[in-house]
Amino acid sequence: MKDQNWIADCPTCGRRVEYRLRAQNPFFPFCSERCKLIDLGKWLDEEHRISEPLKERQNSDAHSEDGGADPA
Repeated sequence: MKDQNWIADCPTCGRRVEYRLRAQNPFFPFCSERCKLIDLGKWLDEEHRISEPLKERQNSDAHSEDGGADPA
């Protein structure tokens, strides 16, 4: 397989980041470990969040057949 030369912007600082091999840049798509940890902190502080609500399961009685219902 040929080396892929993708270029992306670091989601934290905007610096251009080139992807070659995971061993050459283990933090991709981030430019550094620092930017990766800053992004993680934003998720943990709930600055980043998924805004679309979760969809309900189509089969609401899926646990009733396998006995997975919570005992009362």
